[in-house]
Amino acid sequence: MLSQPHLLMPHMAVPDIRSIPYELLRDRGIKYVVFDKDNCLTAPYVDQIHPEFKDAWRQCRAVFPGPRVLIVSNSAGTPDDTDNKAATKVEAALGVPVLRHRTKKPGCGSEVLDGLCGLARVPVGSIGPGQVAVVGDRLATDVLLANKTGMLSVWTRDIITTKGDNAVASLVRRLEHGVYGVLKSRGVQAPSHASGISKP
Repeated sequence: MLSQPHLLMPHMAVPDIRSIPYELLRDRGIKYVVFDKDNCLTAPYVDQIHPEFKDAWRQCRAVFPGPRVLIVSNSAGTPDDTDNKAATKVEAALGVPVLRHRTKKPGCGSEVLDGLCGLARVPVGSIGPGQVAVVGDRLATDVLLANKTGMLSVWTRDIITTKGDNAVASLVRRLEHGVYGVLKSRGVQAPSHASGISKP
């Protein structure tokens, strides 16, 4: 990251998921949207969508119907999730699949693409990274995952709540905000993306 700081810069920075222009993403060639969960869709360690986000969540799923929305968490669906119990609960609450993956973000890019292919029932390799947007509140996990893989990165700047948040994640997030400010002031931009979207 130190040698490639542009990988920490999002293609799009928004306050939260209500500000994402889902139709624009679709019209610019995005066919699949990957979401982080905690402090992006839900409060930390809560399975239900944040009440203020219900309309935006419905809009997203209307623009990207069927198996076009996927949740990728660094807790639910990972080896830390015994018998995938947390992933199953999240799926029931949010109505979309949770990726089962062995490598945590930001290193699970190939697992994300393979998982999307499985959901869409198309051969592995049929979905390119340029067709995928990743939405999350963390630069060093969600944005970095997207940028190093060639996906569109969408950063949700404002978290839902600090209540119940992981202390380490909370500290790192504050550091990330500082890094973002410095990089933006120096004119550092995200890697180019085929969609042409750039609203950091």
